[in-house]
Amino acid sequence: MGYRVKNLHTSDPPDSFPDPATAGIALGAPEGLLAIGGDLSPERLLAAYRTGLFPWFNNDQPILWWSPDPRAVIFPSRFHMSRSLSRTLRNDRWQYSLNHSFDNVIRRCGGKRGEHGTWLTPDMITAYCEMHRLGYAHSVESWYDGEIAGGIYGIRLGKIFFGESMFSARENGSKVALSALVNICLESDIRLIDCQVESSHLHTLGMQEIDRDEFLQILRECVPGETALPDWKLDKRDAAPLAALRG
Repeated sequence: MGYRVKNLHTSDPPDSFPDPATAGIALGAPEGLLAIGGDLSPERLLAAYRTGLFPWFNNDQPILWWSPDPRAVIFPSRFHMSRSLSRTLRNDRWQYSLNHSFDNVIRRCGGKRGEHGTWLTPDMITAYCEMHRLGYAHSVESWYDGEIAGGIYGIRLGKIFFGESMFSARENGSKVALSALVNICLESDIRLIDCQVESSHLHTLGMQEIDRDEFLQILRECVPGETALPDWKLDKRDAAPLAALRG
């Protein structure tokens, strides 16, 4: 049995999202779309991630909130390191950083279309820059000869990193950034990197799809209701040579 997508208003409490575990499939809507409307305030964004939802919409749409089934994820301990990527990481012309250039990363992500054809809207960029200022959103950058080569950004809550988008300015730029993120997650006891929806690019790096129920169970185990901010504020550009990420 289906249900109707919930309409949210800016005056609704931030946690007014339907429960993905019981919502089923919306009548006449794409699977995984659970709510429409509301706002992108930090309180509502945090409530959405803790519930298992994320915003994903185009400039000409209202805010759309999704919880797809299946869910695309990377378990850091199962990250696939290809021989070519391992060779790339041994090249000392590459470096990586953490939270060194968040605004640059998110704006570059917003300047391209992803595999699924979505844009980062100006309101989304503003909202996630505020989340970064508050200490919830983070970026990992890759550098080649001192120039930014790629990056990834997302939200960290508890033991999950909710990946939002990534970009490459040169070949392997996003792969190097993701490799660095995986290494940081392993050091920080992060159990899961949420990729939201599948892509052929991420499949080559160890992405897998799990049932929504399994994702929600991991969410309950790894993200407490009130999450202390992680100590991810230091610029790590010179913390380690990229060769150390090979494992």
